[in-house]
Amino acid sequence: MSPKHLFCAAVLCLGFESLGAFAQNVAQNTAPAATPPAAPAAVRTPEPAAEPAQPAQPVASPAAEASPAAVPSAASGATAAPSAAKPAIAPMTGPVRNVVLVHGAFVDGSSWNGVVAKLQQKGYRVSSVQNPLTSLADDVAATRRVLARQEGPTMLVGHSWGGVVITEAGANAPNVAGLVYIAAIAPDLHESTMDLLKRGAPAPAGQSIVKDASGFLWLDRARYHADFAADVPENLTRVLSAAQVPIAAKAFGETVSQVAWKEKPSWYVVTTKDRAVSPDVERFMAERMGAKIVPMASSHLAPVSHAGAIADVIDRAARELSRHQ
Repeated sequence: MSPKHLFCAAVLCLGFESLGAFAQNVAQNTAPAATPPAAPAAVRTPEPAAEPAQPAQPVASPAAEASPAAVPSAASGATAAPSAAKPAIAPMTGPVRNVVLVHGAFVDGSSWNGVVAKLQQKGYRVSSVQNPLTSLADDVAATRRVLARQEGPTMLVGHSWGGVVITEAGANAPNVAGLVYIAAIAPDLHESTMDLLKRGAPAPAGQSIVKDASGFLWLDRARYHADFAADVPENLTRVLSAAQVPIAAKAFGETVSQVAWKEKPSWYVVTTKDRAVSPDVERFMAERMGAKIVPMASSHLAPVSHAGAIADVIDRAARELSRHQ
């Protein structure tokens, strides 16, 4: 091949190589332009309906309010899906208008009927827990389910064994504004009902309690009136004794792992004619917790025999707390 032909071939080769490089550069420079919608999608403003709203129902988990999992994602603009384990608790603002009542052993929620009626007349939203009385954990769970339904500040009230329940259930509960104990057991950390009852002389009602083959305790019907509700009409105590709910004997030995009265304002009604829990033990517990003490000349079943007076104590406590909101 002549030098002239070799020169022409070289020029043609260089031209093809330049054309290939040019095509490659064009493809690289134009590829990003094929996907421009991606950027606007990443910064799209969320629809107003996706903004977090006040929950329609209050929540069950006391820890939920502080949980990051309950907070909507700022990047996505979407509200986190409700969680059964960690929903948000209703904020504790405004006056105390909710009352949750927790009964004790040998009765059920109907023992609060007179108190419920009086509080409703005063404008409160009242709920009465039905404790299964099968264990401390079961009763605390039942109480927390009711607390979860309260919107706004709530007074948590316990009678007798119910005091143990509210001591545990009321701890770390943001919607519980205060506690009211009615002739109730108020244990300290790792303390049980039996630990406290041993602080006083044996109560007469203790001799009326019998244990069945299933490990549940019953109050002898023949002594129900004298030892449990001496100031309640006998025709009513016959009905109460017939409908009594037994309590698992093991419950009286179970200890609390949280103590609500150490973090919440407390009131205590000492029933001075009590034959089920020693008035001296009641006063000891009330003074230890720093509660405001209200003596009442009543049998152990004060929510029945003195329903109006008990409702007044709860009302005064709620009003006092409301003034500090």
